[in-house]
Amino acid sequence: MAGGEAGDEDRTPELLGLVHDIVAMYGGAACGSSSPSSAIVADAVFKKDCIDLVRRISHLSHLFEEVRDLNAANSAELDASTSSNCSASSWSSDLMFALQSAKRLLSVASNFHFNCTSDEAAKTIVFQFQCVTWKLEKLLSRLPYDHLDISEEVREQVELVRTQLGRATERYGFMISNMSPCDTSQQLAENISQVNGKSRNQLRKQNSCPEYLLKLDNIPKSNVEKRCSTCQTSLHLERTRSIPVSSEASLSNVIHPESQETSEKGLARVKTHQTTVIPEDFLCPISLELMRDPVIVATGQTYERSYIQRWIACGNKTCPKTRQKLENLNLTPNYVLRNLINQWCTDNNFEHPRGLTHGKLKQSDGSFRDVTGDMATIEALVSKLSSHSIEDCKAAVTEIRSLSRRSTDNRILIAEAGAIPVLVNLLTSEDVLTQENAVTSILNLSIYENNKGLIMLAGAIPSIVQVLRVGSMEARENAAATLFSLSFPDENKIIIGSSGALPPLIELLQNGSPRGKKDAASALFYLCINEGNKGKAIRSGIIPALLKKLTDSRKSMVDEALTIMSVLVSHHGAKAAIVNAGTMPVLIGLLSTGLPRQKENAAGILFSLCKRDSNNLACLSTLGGVKPLTELALSGTERAKRKATSLLELIRKSQEL
Repeated sequence: MAGGEAGDEDRTPELLGLVHDIVAMYGGAACGSSSPSSAIVADAVFKKDCIDLVRRISHLSHLFEEVRDLNAANSAELDASTSSNCSASSWSSDLMFALQSAKRLLSVASNFHFNCTSDEAAKTIVFQFQCVTWKLEKLLSRLPYDHLDISEEVREQVELVRTQLGRATERYGFMISNMSPCDTSQQLAENISQVNGKSRNQLRKQNSCPEYLLKLDNIPKSNVEKRCSTCQTSLHLERTRSIPVSSEASLSNVIHPESQETSEKGLARVKTHQTTVIPEDFLCPISLELMRDPVIVATGQTYERSYIQRWIACGNKTCPKTRQKLENLNLTPNYVLRNLINQWCTDNNFEHPRGLTHGKLKQSDGSFRDVTGDMATIEALVSKLSSHSIEDCKAAVTEIRSLSRRSTDNRILIAEAGAIPVLVNLLTSEDVLTQENAVTSILNLSIYENNKGLIMLAGAIPSIVQVLRVGSMEARENAAATLFSLSFPDENKIIIGSSGALPPLIELLQNGSPRGKKDAASALFYLCINEGNKGKAIRSGIIPALLKKLTDSRKSMVDEALTIMSVLVSHHGAKAAIVNAGTMPVLIGLLSTGLPRQKENAAGILFSLCKRDSNNLACLSTLGGVKPLTELALSGTERAKRKATSLLELIRKSQEL
């Protein structure tokens, strides 16, 4: 078993202890006990949510127990391998922060009751449940199984918990979307009760809004995705072009001040297993985590930028902490608090979530580079992005685009400076050049893997799709490339597919510039790996569009069209659409005239069409497919030979009947 950085394995007992604390405090209700020690009040509004969250957290104890035992048994191997596994080193720390956030939320939600002043507080708690479940689901999806030699049984249990958390995130998204700002306490209580009782299928039909980070199923990756894994890098290189921890203290003082009597004041402390003391003011009142980009809203309260941005994007016009109406929606960077957090992290040898430590950026080789000057410059540019001066804004987004093209360090620093939510807002700019520069900047930033989640969290997809529909050709090209870049995680495929992106991508594939067509094809390929998106693409007319590419005299998009069709053909509706469009003769022709890879893909599609379909098999034979298949079985690529041989065997057996 491989390990993370030194000390990472030591956090497993802390994780286990934290899970046991949560279960001890709230597990009685989760197990059906009426004991007061369960700490969940019987008539609490969020009782079911608390019980469900505790139950899911309790199942993680098996994972932590097994990792702890394996760490103890393999300590020598861990010590020998710590330097080579930096990518897996932070999983336990990240989970620790997320579980502590969940514990804080449980302490508030388990005793929440409606009164005349608590409507906005209820909405905040729902939002926090969505944030916590989403964060836990994401962290569990990134567990370094290659470095954790855990049993298949435990892994399956973790995957089950992850799926349940994903469904919960979806449910909270639906709940938030149905919370009107003018709802009464009774209406909110009924809404919460109603949504808690809805089935998963009902929610899937009713909540297709991509901002809520849907996660419905575990979508298996196609083999063809693995074969083309290198194309992401090549597209990114092509597209970056130049310009023409939480604490144990209650959140009651934030959300429910009347129940604050038993809360601790001052520093919020994690009392379990020697965890670092974190000043309470450094924690975002929404995410319950150490802030990476603190911003000030109109009421003077400070929040993590991405979470308050998302709170506002959900239609809320109040301050989550004070529940006062926001006179404006401006977000002002809190540089003083950011510097204090940086200094505290440095003084306490604490890994800062920004990836920066006292003005220094950690490099891939483990060394640090001073980026104080770079960060100051970029922060000034980001500040100008929100300027009331149109010219200042245009100049800033132009420079951001240029910087984001140059290096990974710049992409990290630009995102750390809080540029992503502001750039998302600029996607709706009426100025063509500003819109082009904004979408290209987001594309460039998405190259850095950690930025993808920030872009999704900022609710960028609807605006990117809108640019794809009505933007200039350059903006549409880069919008398509951005969707491709963001589409690698399975959950993002679902979100993008649900946002209405497929019809404009198909339109760009047919009528875009040469580069736009290539970008659209790349995005469509990855999105159509998801089974649900296949049906959407077929209904949007992708099969006729692909057939046109196969029969185009210029032959410039044959490879792309065949690759997409290879992904689609596993869908039952696609098979009928392909045959009905008259594609089989074209595919048979490619068996003779195509390039080696084209012949291979054509044979693969024909095999999928004819397997278990006697009518299609007879049609293949009637249209003269036997001769080119025989030649391909002798001289094609290895895969082409296998497909051709299998088809010939099917034809032979059908003729013997």
